[in-house]
Amino acid sequence: MISVNDLRTGLTIEIDGEIYSVIDFLHVKPGKGAAFVRTKLKNIRTGSTQEKTFRAGEKVARAHIETRQMQYLYNTGDEFYLMDTETFDQIALQRSDLGDAPKYLLENMTIGIQFYENQPIGVDLPTTVNLKVVETEPGFRGDTAQGATKPAVLETGHTVHVPLFIEEGEVLKVDTRSGEYLSRAN
Repeated sequence: MISVNDLRTGLTIEIDGEIYSVIDFLHVKPGKGAAFVRTKLKNIRTGSTQEKTFRAGEKVARAHIETRQMQYLYNTGDEFYLMDTETFDQIALQRSDLGDAPKYLLENMTIGIQFYENQPIGVDLPTTVNLKVVETEPGFRGDTAQGATKPAVLETGHTVHVPLFIEEGEVLKVDTRSGEYLSRAN
């Protein structure tokens, strides 16, 4: 158990059987009445956020999340097979367990899988990934209008909007948080 007075950003806690990560917190001491702690929490399983207020000194259960480095091996439809890089144990996760991660996964890529009580609950992707363009319309000379973009299909099947000068076969740097094109990969 941990006191809500000791909450910090990034800490994981358990409330009513759900696991939350603390996004923001504020200790409030009004001139009249008891102090309280106002928090913004993100549900680890669903990704939804909520605001919750606790009385000062109230206790909550701390959730110990373990992140294991795992290598993505292959998928068969909606099942994705990963191997623990330390123990070489293999697990199969459903597409729904991975959230948006399949848009960015390439074979042999190492990612972090979050476990709570030996159950996978989340995915830690690198901030950016390099993916090859497999399909896009050709850019035409003179198409230099500010901010003009076109859709490009990447090797994972994910579609991003790219500048007109990007061609098939180029490798792009893509932000995994927003799913947007950042730049050409070096």
